[in-house]
Amino acid sequence: MNNSGKMKIRSLVYGLAVIVLVSSCGARKQEAAPVEEEKTAIVEVYTTVKETVSHETGYATTVQANIVNNITPQNAGRIRKLNVEVGDFVKPGQILAEIDRVQLDQAALKLKNDETELERCRQLYKEGGLSQSEFESMELAFKVSKSSYDNLLENTVLRSPISGVVTARNYDVEDMYSMSSPIYTVQQISPVKLLVAVSETDYTKVSKGDKVTVLADALPGEVFKGSVVRLYPTMDAVSHTFNVEVQVANSSARLRPGMYAKASLNMGDTDSVVIPDAAVVKQQGSGQKIVYVLKADSTVEARIITLGRFFDGKYEVLSGLSEGEIVVVKGQSVLKSGDKVEVVK
Repeated sequence: MNNSGKMKIRSLVYGLAVIVLVSSCGARKQEAAPVEEEKTAIVEVYTTVKETVSHETGYATTVQANIVNNITPQNAGRIRKLNVEVGDFVKPGQILAEIDRVQLDQAALKLKNDETELERCRQLYKEGGLSQSEFESMELAFKVSKSSYDNLLENTVLRSPISGVVTARNYDVEDMYSMSSPIYTVQQISPVKLLVAVSETDYTKVSKGDKVTVLADALPGEVFKGSVVRLYPTMDAVSHTFNVEVQVANSSARLRPGMYAKASLNMGDTDSVVIPDAAVVKQQGSGQKIVYVLKADSTVEARIITLGRFFDGKYEVLSGLSEGEIVVVKGQSVLKSGDKVEVVK
């Protein structure tokens, strides 16, 4: 065989060797590629149940006196006596102040004179020495004198019409009462009242006699019980709220007018599906709330729900879930709808 033939044979053998080597490398690479297995998420779950949910709503308000009386005489006069001070508790009928008695004393003398004259005229009338019209005229004059005396007495000796506490004194002894401001202000604080502005959507849920819980900012830890005594008939056109008047007995007089308070009204109870807070996934940006519901084939379904009240670490579910459905409460941060899961207890 000549040299040319030998060169062709060597080239052929070299080419075959390269082909075999490349094929061998490709086979090794194919064998080395790992087979990707489907991952199963490990989760914890909770079976939904129904509970009685109390729809209690809190409202910010201010404590007010049940009754406020401004003690003033009918006419101007000099103040002769002031018997109580700011902060004193008073009873109905207690004398608070006395005004100059000049007019009262004059009225008393006239009343005494008219009374004496009436008795004389009555005797003459019985004996026939006086006509009926003359007697009735004298009787009327006595009644006018009596009315004038009673009015002056009421406005000279000033009494408290209610039980309460003195919250203001605007004059000193020997001041001339000028009718510009009351001599005393007395406020009844047992009971007290609170005006609660209830939205028009909740107004129909409130009834007279409903129980109310009251907490005061100034008295932390103290709980006061009250009730709804009055529902105002008209709505505030600006805020679209109705005033509901709440009364608290306040027998200890701990609540004082002007205190900030929170009144909690129960709008009724409902039997609702509840789930733990841990089950709820809050969608960033959209504001939607979802839960992952476990299906029979061990996969999960992402479901949008509507939440109601939050209490004791749980949410009331208004829509989107039924009683007895199973929701994921741990491990849902890596889930998407359709994922297969393994449940652990």
